[in-house]
Amino acid sequence: MKTERIIVLMAVTFLMAGSVPAMAADVYVFPKENQTKEQQEQDTFSCYKWAKEQTGFDPTKPVAQASAPPPEGGAARGAAKGAAVGAIGGAIAGDAGKGAAVGAGVGAAGGAHRRRQAEKQQEAVQQQAAKQYEASVEGYQRAYGVCMEGKGYAVK
Repeated sequence: MKTERIIVLMAVTFLMAGSVPAMAADVYVFPKENQTKEQQEQDTFSCYKWAKEQTGFDPTKPVAQASAPPPEGGAARGAAKGAAVGAIGGAIAGDAGKGAAVGAGVGAAGGAHRRRQAEKQQEAVQQQAAKQYEASVEGYQRAYGVCMEGKGYAVK
């Protein structure tokens, strides 16, 4: 799944004695102008902050998984409702048991269908969230890379 792939792409780099987390999500940087390790740490943190400000995305923040509650009911709930309605209709026609059986079958099918529709909708919402997250990561990576290149680093 794309969400798992995105999570795997994320890596955290701790800079400045581990006190300030900065992240260049799957971006590799090499000093082209003989920058010292200390200078690279400062530049990395500076570009992390700048990219975060430009994109509104902070790769050091945990991702909240949006998840709707599982759809209620389903076949069993639909069958129970259908049986009740069917029993009433069957009683009017003279056979409450037969009406309940027919109602249960129809209700079960309807309940199962509603549950499948809700599950499809939930999956679509999750796929959209994964696409938005991936776009945010890509935007952050571009901004971070541009910043680091501007400071004299090779970025891949």
